[in-house]
Amino acid sequence: MVNGVELHYISAGSGDPVILLHGGQGDYRAWEPQMNELARYYHVISYSRRYNFPNQNPQTADDHSAIVEAADLAALIKALRLKRVNLIGTSMGAAAALTLAVEHPRMVRTLIIAEPPILAWARDFPDGGALYRDFFARIQDPARAAFDAGDDAGAMRFFVDGFDKPGRFNGLTAEARLAIMQNTGFFRMLTRSKNPYPDLSRQKIRALRMPVLVITGEKTIEIHRRIDEELSRLIPRARSATIPNAGHGAARENPGAFTEVVENFLETSG
Repeated sequence: MVNGVELHYISAGSGDPVILLHGGQGDYRAWEPQMNELARYYHVISYSRRYNFPNQNPQTADDHSAIVEAADLAALIKALRLKRVNLIGTSMGAAAALTLAVEHPRMVRTLIIAEPPILAWARDFPDGGALYRDFFARIQDPARAAFDAGDDAGAMRFFVDGFDKPGRFNGLTAEARLAIMQNTGFFRMLTRSKNPYPDLSRQKIRALRMPVLVITGEKTIEIHRRIDEELSRLIPRARSATIPNAGHGAARENPGAFTEVVENFLETSG
């Protein structure tokens, strides 16, 4: 138990600590390809965020966001008696890692983030917030309605298809669909939250001084691509990388290319 919640994790290897933060559709199992490779050189820890499998935390809060996830992460780092860590996160895991780096920069040695959903920034895009409104109208709001109606599969269809393309959810293998359905708790809590995608101060982002890598999937949706571009522009020491033949879930969609980019960054940012 850390920060009052259950957080399951696995670890392997030795050396400088690397913590892996999965996206909404995954859990600690999602990082198997990267963990096997990185554990040759680092002490790698992969944990399931508070509402993801197999954690059994009460789903009663109405304020879930990356801010809550970052507090969990800080508590985990302290509980494991780690000092400065390398963080690798994707989607909401990336948002949690970025939030921790902003709030506790001395805890972070390097930061690798793949498409953190800082959706509040999209309200200020030159399109007048059209991408922001479209995300809620097409994905977030109908998913919440489906959850409220007891249709968990329908809710997840909105998220999976919305991050990829129509029909993606129905085309999943039985194994892949089961893994996603085991993680519906996170999305349920996200849709219930009063502020699921809180703003993150651009001024504080500009103040980051650790090495940062911003990763974008070649085929990701526009709102995530635009947010990554803004991050790369604002962070003083940011590098950027695009993963070919991958969308929002680049770490699982093209694990070889993702791992290679991560390894090269860590090797040159020590």
